[in-house]
Amino acid sequence: MNAPPPLMAPFEWRVRVYWEDTDAGGIVFYANYLKFFERARTEWLRARGVEQQRLREAEGAMFVVSATDLRYLRPARLDDLLLVTAEVTEAGRASLTIAQSARRDTPAGECLCEGSIRIGWVDARTLAPRRMPASLLQALGLA
Repeated sequence: MNAPPPLMAPFEWRVRVYWEDTDAGGIVFYANYLKFFERARTEWLRARGVEQQRLREAEGAMFVVSATDLRYLRPARLDDLLLVTAEVTEAGRASLTIAQSARRDTPAGECLCEGSIRIGWVDARTLAPRRMPASLLQALGLA
């Protein structure tokens, strides 16, 4: 996947593969990579001092996923420790594009899944796109 260069340093978050993450073949069920990516984005926001529920209450707006594009390269298995990354590659007025990957947390660090997630900033009531506030962009290191 040819993503543009990041606008910020990659955020890293570790996750262990549990039984509930695997399918009948003993490998991580493909949709669970989206869960891993969501959790890494949420932890990235927390690391920047942004709590999504508090942000929604204060701003009346929230992030929603508007597009995903994933490539599955190798399987992860039960008990694997993964390093999930998130890095902003594009920042618009009402959206962010985030490159994400899940790698085995080993010295070789082979990439298992990679993708691009686009999230939009929308009015919490109407779901209409809104411009991200300057304070949010500043907290994310994008202003």
